[in-house]
Amino acid sequence: MHMDIAASLSWNRSPQEISLPRWEAVTRKAIALMRSAGAGPALADHECALAIACRLIDAPPSGRAQDCVAALVVSHHNLADLWRARGDTGGAAAHLCRAHEALLALASDDGRDACLRQAALRHLRETHLALVAHAARHGPHDRITRALRQGMLAFERGPARH
Repeated sequence: MHMDIAASLSWNRSPQEISLPRWEAVTRKAIALMRSAGAGPALADHECALAIACRLIDAPPSGRAQDCVAALVVSHHNLADLWRARGDTGGAAAHLCRAHEALLALASDDGRDACLRQAALRHLRETHLALVAHAARHGPHDRITRALRQGMLAFERGPARH
């Protein structure tokens, strides 16, 4: 449904523009556009914010792992809200699932910094609750069921070794 966001960046920003302040500015702009002009005009900025968040996860600034993981979750949840506002509950579910799946992958990746993995574990509660709330409001969805099951299996196996 959606292109790989990080790969779809058509602009070539300098490295200092891939930052948490840049993510926050783009996110604020997208939210303002959503309020003033609707979901359509806000889509590109929300996708840009997600692309920035993905790149921040790949190279988090020192001491900011928690903020980078939060940016990723917020970006996916903002896009879920946008798709829900457009009447596309499947698109909304897809972004909620992508957030949850990304955190599960991050938390279990032994190649990642422990702070980043721990931040992902802390945010899994939020993504889990968002999936359950979406299913309760809009009915069952196969991908949500799979994402929730994947999370339960990950917790049964135990945390990643440090």
